[in-house]
Amino acid sequence: MQVVALVSGGKDSSYNMVKCVENGHEIVALAHIHPPLDSEKDELDSYMYQTVGSSGIKTIAECMELPLYLQETKGAAITQTLEYEQTADDETEDLFTLLAEVKKNHPEVLGVSVGAIFSRYQSNRVQHVCDRLGLTMLAYLWQRDQAELLHEMVENGINAILIKVASLGLDRCDLGMTLAQMEPKLLALEKKYGVHVCGEGGEYESFTLDCPLYKRRIVLDEVDVVMHSDDAFSPVLYLSIKKAHTEPK
Repeated sequence: MQVVALVSGGKDSSYNMVKCVENGHEIVALAHIHPPLDSEKDELDSYMYQTVGSSGIKTIAECMELPLYLQETKGAAITQTLEYEQTADDETEDLFTLLAEVKKNHPEVLGVSVGAIFSRYQSNRVQHVCDRLGLTMLAYLWQRDQAELLHEMVENGINAILIKVASLGLDRCDLGMTLAQMEPKLLALEKKYGVHVCGEGGEYESFTLDCPLYKRRIVLDEVDVVMHSDDAFSPVLYLSIKKAHTEPK
């Protein structure tokens, strides 16, 4: 079927697109939720969306040569229960608006690629929106063993770097490191502290510079390190992408 892919910029949404194609589906458009354009923050404390790295999303669309649909969110989780019912001004409704626009322009789209692994809170909300729009949610990473999944991503050409750290054992020096470089450390932190290897506990966020579906690769030309929370044990820092370009692979 023809599919729109929800892309955060990170490894999970990228690898789920790869799995969609492996299973015979065609990615025809990309969709992304971003912070308000007048916001000084790259990172919102959203329950639903990864917004750090949003400024680099257009380079992903360029690499895949696909149309990109964007929707602003203020990251307001009005309904915070595990199950979701349609709620005015909730950030979930931003996703409905986004996918409705995609359907309007691509009526042939029947599926949505979603990089969900662990969060029922998020998957329930995406499923709710899909049901309302008559779309099928395609989440090939759902409930996979995280250590196995991370290794599989590395082995299958997902070249992603850490752009945010927010966990005991991770710090400034880990920003910009690739998944391949971080795999041994993440496995060690899992044993020591119970860290989720794929970052499903919010330990880190990533940005995909290259993957098998990219026709070009991304180069980050200029980034700033932003201190989001100066905690003595687990500081929260992220890379703000100021300038990036794509180049032939």
